[in-house]
Amino acid sequence: MKRALPTLTALIALLIAVTPALADVTLKGPIEQGALVVGHTDPAAHVSLDGKKLMVSLRGYFAFGFDRDHDASAKLTVTTPDGVTETKNLTVAPRAWNIQSITGVASKYVSPPPADLIRIKRERELKAAARPCGTNEDFFAEDFIWPASGPISGIFGSQRIFNGEKRNPHFGVDVAAPEGAPVIAPADGIVRLAEADMFYEGGLVFLDHGQGVFSQFLHMSRIDVKTGDRVKQGDPIGRVGKKGRATGPHLHWGMLWCGTRLDPSLMIRGIGPEGAVPGMKVGSD
Repeated sequence: MKRALPTLTALIALLIAVTPALADVTLKGPIEQGALVVGHTDPAAHVSLDGKKLMVSLRGYFAFGFDRDHDASAKLTVTTPDGVTETKNLTVAPRAWNIQSITGVASKYVSPPPADLIRIKRERELKAAARPCGTNEDFFAEDFIWPASGPISGIFGSQRIFNGEKRNPHFGVDVAAPEGAPVIAPADGIVRLAEADMFYEGGLVFLDHGQGVFSQFLHMSRIDVKTGDRVKQGDPIGRVGKKGRATGPHLHWGMLWCGTRLDPSLMIRGIGPEGAVPGMKVGSD
């Protein structure tokens, strides 16, 4: 007597019984120099980038970024609560950078005198203390909007030459706007620093979007928030100005992830359907 072949339903049931459950991990944002990448996974999963442990929020979101000169590769590792681990090799796309020559900058901002160096050191320490990397909020997971309206007058990563002297690359995006034009929060966040008169930055606000993701707004003529405030996307935070090292009214919008400088313009293009990268499934090839 022939043994009956198992039905298709029985085979599927058997496969389900012997195959461990796999959790999906999605990544959104361009994998390139200067970009922030937003991931989502099981909230109980363990995630690391190049061996550095990443935070995962209660909703399962995590973030990581690549600086202006990041190497061509990175390694993302995810371990699910049931112990399934995958290491995904990421190819980080290079970018070309522009050179910008800027004249008319006051000499004290190019080569500060000794008296100002004391102030600069004090303000540097103040800024470093106001950028914690351990806040496990996930405001960064939402789509960002522009904090000001106007043409782009400065781009991320360009090499700046002030009055003929080379300086560090430009780590932000400049939006040219009239003095007094409104500045709004590009995403929800917590105000970690609100200073009206910093040496280089003029009116300065740090907005914490969680897990070390920060927005920085420079050169403002007026600040309408204070340290500790929680703001929603679109809330007013101040006014465009030209204070500090600036040759005209504009808003400088910078972003960081745990000290890594990021390109804010990629937050507009990158965290949306057009910027999504293929998701990865833990446990798959």
